[in-house]
Amino acid sequence: MEAANTIIRNMIADYLDVGVISTPHWVLMGAGFNTLDENPQAQIDTKAYISDRAATSIIKGYQTQFPFDTDLIESEEAVMALYYVGRNQLQGGMAEFNYIRTELFLEGAVTGTHPARRFRVAVEVSGITGAGAEVVHVTGNLNKVGDFVDGDFNISTKTFTPKA
Repeated sequence: MEAANTIIRNMIADYLDVGVISTPHWVLMGAGFNTLDENPQAQIDTKAYISDRAATSIIKGYQTQFPFDTDLIESEEAVMALYYVGRNQLQGGMAEFNYIRTELFLEGAVTGTHPARRFRVAVEVSGITGAGAEVVHVTGNLNKVGDFVDGDFNISTKTFTPKA
């Protein structure tokens, strides 16, 4: 019997665009991040019609969240970008970023790329915490805004190419 290929967390790479609109600057969300999960949170509509003995559910959408827990490390651009949203209590578009989740365990359409999804996310900082002699933590959620764009990401050139 053949062994299963288990996917380890470091085989999924996350990038945050901390640049300006005209000049993206993708930084790896690695050092400083203790967790960065994906919760698709399917939205369902459930009905039981008069002739049914049981209810029927359909998926009507997704309200995806990416919960994060970081150590506040000043030299890590992604961590600091999230921190400043909470520290400065940014709202609306000022609290939104482009975010890419890349599947390094798969090959993309072009050599050197990997399948990826680009999201627009609203940063929700829920805590900036730390007890005496402890590292400060920044926690919260990246909340999906609109639909994601499917494509490929080149981690060397940090270029995202949408699928045709």
